[in-house]
Amino acid sequence: MAHTQPVPVIAGVLLAAGGGRRLGGRPKALLEHRDRPLVEHAVRALRNGGCGPVHVVLGAAAEEVRARADLSGCVTTVNPWWEEGMGSSLRAGLGELVGSDVDAALVLLVDQPGIGAEAVARVRSAYRTRSSLAAAAYDGKRGHPVLFGADRWADIAAGATGDRGAREYLRAHHDAITLVECSDVAQAFDIDTAEDLRHLQ
Repeated sequence: MAHTQPVPVIAGVLLAAGGGRRLGGRPKALLEHRDRPLVEHAVRALRNGGCGPVHVVLGAAAEEVRARADLSGCVTTVNPWWEEGMGSSLRAGLGELVGSDVDAALVLLVDQPGIGAEAVARVRSAYRTRSSLAAAAYDGKRGHPVLFGADRWADIAAGATGDRGAREYLRAHHDAITLVECSDVAQAFDIDTAEDLRHLQ
């Protein structure tokens, strides 16, 4: 009998804690896009891209986000230190997965609505082992989503401080990253400033 590899468990980790400081303090998770909060679009991208379970890290206006957005079927975590920056949210999200049967975490940011299920599925399919490291690329330049094999979580969390997230780790392990070109199926803009709101419909 042929030995079949078990299907890897790839969790989606959505970082949705930001307070939208440059947007006048409007929590990014609740910005409207096609009549629904951004957080719902991102959850759908993770789910339709083949990730599960889906973990959502909330911060700014967490209770309001839970009340207004449909996050059914997701595991939500509130990061009490969200104001310190994305690093603390990444630590919170990975921390939830430690000790589970998850083989890798695919990390997506809530303020990139141009990234949908196709890009998620492509990066997800780059998983090979629990030490896999993969990222979407846009015209050859690394972006999100990013996939972290479980064996790398402890080191990534240890270096995730301030707004840096996993940037330093990825820079140090540049040669290990599988880049997955996604510019034909996704756009990597961020919603950071009032000017960026034009991307929302």
